Amino acid sequence: MSSSITNAPGSLELDVRGMKKPDKHPTIFAAYAALAVGKSLVLVNDHDPQHLREEFEADHAGSFNWDYVNREIRDWRIKITKLASTPLPRVLVDTTTITNDTSAADVSGAVWKLEARQRDLDSNVIALPPGGTIDAHTGPELDVIIHVLAGSGQLTTELGAIDLTPGVLLWMPRRSRRQFTAGEQGLRYFTVHQRRQSLVLGASRVSAPAAE
Repeated sequence: MSSSITNAPGSLELDVRGMKKPDKHPTIFAAYAALAVGKSLVLVNDHDPQHLREEFEADHAGSFNWDYVNREIRDWRIKITKLASTPLPRVLVDTTTITNDTSAADVSGAVWKLEARQRDLDSNVIALPPGGTIDAHTGPELDVIIHVLAGSGQLTTELGAIDLTPGVLLWMPRRSRRQFTAGEQGLRYFTVHQRRQSLVLGASRVSAPAAE
């Protein structure tokens, strides 16, 4: 079954109750993207779309209004208004809140990641516990920038080692060989690179998968 779209002066009504679940959110976001600034769509759904609202907050925080018009069984209506032409610049996280305790032995892998669906970049904060490692491997087909936030450790390259201390800004060229080893206080670092599919790496002393 398909969605029902009704145009009225100054508004757009989008009824997704007859759609297959995987098709609903892409249809709603496409309709929202087509709105002019200041215009609204009225979403008609058979339940309160809380997950959809979370996705709007991840992608468009501060640049839309979400107003309930009707809350009845199988007839939920939400007016979604576009306030800005693009998603707004915004603070994503205070990194000091996720680097206070680098010595936690049971924390490893990505402790923060960029969640926005519509993006050109991938970004993470990676945690390694004391003595934890990411095994030697060849990097992906893209360049990676790393900023060390807390703790210490070493990056072993094809020909040597680089000390990792807070403040170090590191460039890892595509396909370069690398291995990470955390020091006695653990290691946390921020990464940013062109968006790609998630990479899962083996870890010799880290039970959770880590990503760059």
